[in-house]
Amino acid sequence: MDQKALFKVSYGMYIVCSKNGDKINGQISNTIFQITSEPPTVAVSINTLNLTHEYIEKSGVFTASVLEKEAPLAFIGKFGFRSGKEINKFDGINFKAGLTGAPVALDYSLAYLELEVVNRAKLGTHTVFFGKLINAEILNSSAEPMTYAYYRDIKQGLSPKTAPTYIAPENYKGTKNTKKYVCKVCGYVYDPANGDPGAGIASGTEFSDLPANWACPTCGADKSQFEELDKPA
Repeated sequence: MDQKALFKVSYGMYIVCSKNGDKINGQISNTIFQITSEPPTVAVSINTLNLTHEYIEKSGVFTASVLEKEAPLAFIGKFGFRSGKEINKFDGINFKAGLTGAPVALDYSLAYLELEVVNRAKLGTHTVFFGKLINAEILNSSAEPMTYAYYRDIKQGLSPKTAPTYIAPENYKGTKNTKKYVCKVCGYVYDPANGDPGAGIASGTEFSDLPANWACPTCGADKSQFEELDKPA
């Protein structure tokens, strides 16, 4: 079975946020979709292990900010590969409290939705929350939304292990016979054949030749968090 066939299913890229009392948290999600028009209802799939899942369960509210193409990998990585149990994801991030008190992420967002949970369905590792739309706003009408295909194919981004769309690192092997290195934190694979254009690293640059201060473009981990992919036993 070729799981990469799932890459052909269309997704967007969003920051889903919720609250628990005066605590707030958010995460990246690419599984948000409108399921009814009257009343407007939106569904989101969240891993049961995620802190955002706990907050949505307790508060019954969540927000979804639609990310634009220009959102950098480091920004996405902060919400997608770091746990709110370890860091304050909103430190240095522009956000506001919505009508329900749940936070709305504003940086690199072209629009946002505010929702109240009206139903839920538990499916294996995830819960699908169904939210009634109570507020929405366009923040930047000229920006283009980032699709998951754009994030994956153009920005070379990945999904965390708790995401519905996670694919193991071995499926991201490069095409040239060079040593590739995988980030132990998020699964990003550095392929010398591609380099890291976002950091000014030209194609053909071996991992050992990367600057000492180079960091994973997806989650920000340093070089010590990388290990050789397909290293002989």
